[in-house]
Amino acid sequence: MQSYAYGSDDSPLLGVTVGQLLDKAACRWPDQDALIVVDQGVRWTWRELRERARTFAAGLLALGLEPGDRIGMLAPNRAEWLVTQFGTAYAGLVLVNINPAYRTPELEYALNKVGCRGLITESTFKTSDYLAMMNDLAPELAGAEPGDLHASRLPELRIVIRLGDERTPGMFNFGDVTALPGENDYAKMDAISASLDFDAPINIQFTSGTTGDPKAATLTHHNIVNNATMSSRIMNFTENDRLCMPVPMYHCFGMVLGTLLCTTSGAAIVLPSASFEAQACLQAIDAERCTAAHGVPTMFIAMLDDPDFGKYDTTSLRTGMMAGAPCPIELMHRVIDDMHLREITIGYGMTETGPLSTQTLLDDPIELRVGTVGRPLPHTEIKVIDDDGRRVTRGVPGELCVRGYNVMRGYWGDPERTAKEIDEAHWIRTGDTATMDDNGYLRIVGRSKDMLIRGGENIYPREIEEFLYTNPKVEQAEVVGVPDPKFGEEVAAWIKLREGSSASEEEIREFCKGKLAHFKIPRYIRFVEEFPMTVTGKVQKYVIRERMTEELGTRKAG
Repeated sequence: MQSYAYGSDDSPLLGVTVGQLLDKAACRWPDQDALIVVDQGVRWTWRELRERARTFAAGLLALGLEPGDRIGMLAPNRAEWLVTQFGTAYAGLVLVNINPAYRTPELEYALNKVGCRGLITESTFKTSDYLAMMNDLAPELAGAEPGDLHASRLPELRIVIRLGDERTPGMFNFGDVTALPGENDYAKMDAISASLDFDAPINIQFTSGTTGDPKAATLTHHNIVNNATMSSRIMNFTENDRLCMPVPMYHCFGMVLGTLLCTTSGAAIVLPSASFEAQACLQAIDAERCTAAHGVPTMFIAMLDDPDFGKYDTTSLRTGMMAGAPCPIELMHRVIDDMHLREITIGYGMTETGPLSTQTLLDDPIELRVGTVGRPLPHTEIKVIDDDGRRVTRGVPGELCVRGYNVMRGYWGDPERTAKEIDEAHWIRTGDTATMDDNGYLRIVGRSKDMLIRGGENIYPREIEEFLYTNPKVEQAEVVGVPDPKFGEEVAAWIKLREGSSASEEEIREFCKGKLAHFKIPRYIRFVEEFPMTVTGKVQKYVIRERMTEELGTRKAG
């Protein structure tokens, strides 16, 4: 049997826009909690969220923005993010998500790549001074009237809106925009919102490129509304649920599988803090009686290993999603047993698929819920192919491809890259190596580029990592290949031990002997306290590989 599966059920696709989704939520659950932002003291109902988003949308139109214009959002998790997400949707604008970790050159690239006409920015956050970055990119702000910027390095940017109460030359404050609209602006917004096509672009997200410039994945209302709806149905979300959502809003996980998932079901969105803090999440789960929690594996690890974990009541939890990176089996068992997430699901996807492609089911046997990434979502097709593009036999590793309503329109302004990733039949290549079983369940073996070849043997790091997690002393393990003059590549492992544990390199190798093939046993082992991470909590394996290569002096030999 070939590796192909299709997600089918009786649930129809929705032909609505993001704004219409919020309209329905405000109509069905007007006085129920929609948004709780703990560190800002915000608690809004669905009616209040809709009113704020509509006012902001009309204000953006009053500034002169037109449907189809791109407007960037550069901020951590806060209430203004949701107002902007829905406000831009009502106004027919394309929201451009910008990573808060970007530095000046990356910000310049992002704004110019998609021709942002507007930018909403935080003032500062952690080590980032966004106002200083903007003044470096656009010194013309100092003498510009707000809304009339003409900067040589940012030729299309006209409007900069800053968060906070302080004033900055050349910029509007967020509160200014909500005070602008008159009756004509509201009428214009309503006319635009009613005329929007659900296949129109609504969101641009920059993929976290490890080589070359980030790609601007362009998603439609149809992509993200339906992706959130399908996932919500799988997890049986209702208006009685409350989602602890620490993943960043600028990422699909937060914006689609957080905000929109709750909007389609009426569940409350709980933002514990501006960026992930384990204790803030535990406090929010306890105080708000959250029934669900989303996160990448490292977030769940941090919560479980927090010294005060036992002080917080997590018994209200039932479901949620772990995604964004490979989910270790042992971690899944801890989440189910210790955090009471008995209906936790695993999701798999990528920015370009809006983002989810597969998900485990609540009633899947435990071995499938902790050992696979599930089956394709309804109305989604998946296949696994070889290097020649032919479907492989089930059980054989190959590259995973996806097709369906969730596949993006393309990369903004980059038809060549789009054509390289999406073929004429509209299949998109994920770059991930997977196997499919006889029931259509997927196991992600690793990234295609992460596979290493040692002496002619194909080695998938995920397999070794999963085995290392069975060692009770190991909290986290990341495996990469490093150049080797004899075998081409050798196996290297970075390991973080559990608090209070100690181990030697030889002890780890002895643990592997007789249980892993000899060529899979790590030749190089390093014990570390932390891993290089992206803002979304993904381990940057390419950084580990580079550091190990430099340390071992094998770059030239490789």
